[in-house]
Amino acid sequence: MQKYLAEFFGTFMLVFLGTGAVTVAAGNTLTIGLAFGLAITVSAYAFGGISGGHFNPAVTTAMLMNRRINGRDALGYVIAQVLGATVASAFMKLFVSGLGLATNQLGQTDFPKISTGLAFLVEVLVTFLFLLVILNVTSDRHGNGDFAGLTIGVTLAFLIIVALNLTGGSLNPARSFGPAIFAGGSALSHLWLYILAPEVGAILAALVARVMGSEE
Repeated sequence: MQKYLAEFFGTFMLVFLGTGAVTVAAGNTLTIGLAFGLAITVSAYAFGGISGGHFNPAVTTAMLMNRRINGRDALGYVIAQVLGATVASAFMKLFVSGLGLATNQLGQTDFPKISTGLAFLVEVLVTFLFLLVILNVTSDRHGNGDFAGLTIGVTLAFLIIVALNLTGGSLNPARSFGPAIFAGGSALSHLWLYILAPEVGAILAALVARVMGSEE
């Protein structure tokens, strides 16, 4: 149960702080990227020692593929992550409503400027790069556990900065699920892409990381 609680609260922190920078703080691209990046860094150091610090179903998929987690825990992690993101978005909707802002603008991810195919490619690529970093920096063979949380946070920040105006920079099915459930509209109708594309990126990263020798 401790591992699942860690995944719940870590994902809650990621979504709450990240989408809060979008909505309540009305931040720019740099602010938003740093908010998500620093949130994952804080969560990694606060809760990673308990659960391994996934906070993302795509990360859990890659870890499962590379046998760093068993199937039962993987399922529990994903459920905890989705619940954490959903509860975070529920609080964010409450706060946005309290400010008199539009309650259908909750930091949800969408791609109004580009095609579906290009959006899919963007999310696959940025998630692939993110997971490749995670799998290598946390590798027992050649990783660096002392700086893993910081490295992962910086990587996420930069990838979101690049992808923000393309797809919203999700890289995380749970991060997109929570806001979309409450915002509705095209974010909800496009949710399938933000579930499938990061998972494809995670699978590719798991395969490439194994070729690069990340696993025993």
